[in-house]
Amino acid sequence: MVELIPDRGAAAVEEGGEDAFFRSREFFDAEGVTHTLAVDDGTSRVLVPLLVRPIPDTDRLDAISPYSYPGARVEGGPIDPATVDLSASGLVSAFVRDRLVEPLAFTGATDRSVVLVSDPAEPRKSRMSDRQQIRKNEAAGYEIATVPGAAATDSDLSGFLSVYAETMRVVEAADHYFFDAGYFRTLLASPLTWLITVTGPDGDCAASALAVRSDGFLHYYLSGTADEHRRRAPSKNLIVAATDFAEEMGLPLNLGGGVKPGDGLEEFKRGFANTELPYRTHELICDPDAYAELSAGKDPGEGFFPAYR
Repeated sequence: MVELIPDRGAAAVEEGGEDAFFRSREFFDAEGVTHTLAVDDGTSRVLVPLLVRPIPDTDRLDAISPYSYPGARVEGGPIDPATVDLSASGLVSAFVRDRLVEPLAFTGATDRSVVLVSDPAEPRKSRMSDRQQIRKNEAAGYEIATVPGAAATDSDLSGFLSVYAETMRVVEAADHYFFDAGYFRTLLASPLTWLITVTGPDGDCAASALAVRSDGFLHYYLSGTADEHRRRAPSKNLIVAATDFAEEMGLPLNLGGGVKPGDGLEEFKRGFANTELPYRTHELICDPDAYAELSAGKDPGEGFFPAYR
């Protein structure tokens, strides 16, 4: 059984989840989730949050899961998508971002890239040059503050927004990474969020990160550094503070990866990570005939999905 439910992801929400930020009402609302894809193979049931979209210049639809690592609400185990009739969804295709760890939504995942993790079960990793810079910043008056998301003030959010936007411009991030204040305020309503901030010697926001708890990790979800402070790299102090906070909760810290695999940001994060995990996705072709028709003559590049976009 396959059903596309227009419920804003309600069926995929893990109610009362103390470790399920990426399947929370707040996350789905911020991301604009429109539907749940329910897939049942008679043994397992998976409930996938999706953003359903019109395909330009057609009367057809496809879908993408929200940002990051939402996966699905899974009852049983992962489903082999080849064993169910996905055409019943009415979609041409669906791009699904899975969790970092079990339970996965479907079998046959694609390993897209790596995410870098600081696991408290292993010795901490850091470069001597990073440790030296962190100590210099502390001596110069840089300080750490951590507040639960719901307790974040307008000033806290304003500081985060400023440094986040400046960093997105520096790394030349795509437009969809430039989230507005409403997006972050919706996320911060979740009890599974925190703002970790490095203030400069004059009390201004030098660097800040939104940390979230989900699926057995503290995730260093989104962050930024002020242009004015970038030379001193207060993000190093920020990562250490996030690692300390994760260890207090007995959780590994997911640092994520780069904007692109193998870029400078990924290399920077490797200086603090002692292990890595695959970032996994599923490329579901629900209507093979329509997919072939729309993709004819398109060459989007290796690994891009769906090809017609």
